[in-house]
Amino acid sequence: MSNLTAYLILLIAVALGTAANGFAKSAQGFTLLIPTLLTAVTIVACMYTLSLVMKSIPVGVTYASFAGLCIIATIIVGVVKFNQMPDLYTILGMVLIISGVLIVNLIGKTS
Repeated sequence: MSNLTAYLILLIAVALGTAANGFAKSAQGFTLLIPTLLTAVTIVACMYTLSLVMKSIPVGVTYASFAGLCIIATIIVGVVKFNQMPDLYTILGMVLIISGVLIVNLIGKTS
């Protein structure tokens, strides 16, 4: 698999992971059946796509990228779906996360 394909699959994993986080919030402690089932399905699909990515991209880079992007996407879901507005420190942290993901992927060296 090419790196481009791996990164596209990584974006799918981020979307699935973010969806799982949103469904988990909606499941209210796994007391609601449909959001609970959606959480389970999306997290399993997310882990499957991550395993595909790890065939081409080192595990550390894969997971650092996934985690950072999933954090950003989940904060955006919190703003849009749950009206949870980030404060200045959260925004600063998001900028640092984005910077870290870019550094790892664009100039980091792994073997």
